[in-house]
Amino acid sequence: MRILVVAATAPEIAPIDSALRSHAGIDVLVTGVGMVATAARCSRVLAQARYDFALNLGLCGSFDPALPPGTVVHVVSDRTPELGAEAGDAFLPIEGLGLPADHVVENTDPPRNVALERLPHVTGITVNTVHGEASSIARVVARCAPQVESMEGAAFMYACRLSALPYAQVRAVSNLVEPRNRERWNVAAAIAALGDAARAILDHA
Repeated sequence: MRILVVAATAPEIAPIDSALRSHAGIDVLVTGVGMVATAARCSRVLAQARYDFALNLGLCGSFDPALPPGTVVHVVSDRTPELGAEAGDAFLPIEGLGLPADHVVENTDPPRNVALERLPHVTGITVNTVHGEASSIARVVARCAPQVESMEGAAFMYACRLSALPYAQVRAVSNLVEPRNRERWNVAAAIAALGDAARAILDHA
């Protein structure tokens, strides 16, 4: 089996980087942060090579108190909630503008994998600006009811869907989405938990 592992930054996969790169059947793609970089670089790689499975590994913020820092999740539905228009103080989401838009990505047929199936299946949003202010958090929760957010997930999922490639977006919670307070984040625990989950998934691939 040939597998593509995708991460936005090298630190997110640091605990398993050497093991990944030494495995003959695994390629590693570090895209850089954000939707544009992820979509462009994933699409380029997937146009150049054939894979059996793509695995996106990264961190995320959690809107759900039941998913505290250190929790690893499988994001099975993701969307880009910033796509739309301003109308004075109001925001008009793309689905209300009468424009063609494919802004929700559902992973309806993820790979059969025992370790992957054990993870909580969650809904996510992919944003250019992570939430850290009370009123904007309340608005996005009311409109989209997300459980987690990232800056790359939907772009990865969309690129894989266009390539008809089985995929999974797996993330570890580094922080609760709340008024920004880095002292409450636990990035180290999230990266460690993500590495453990990735090893289990790849062992069963």
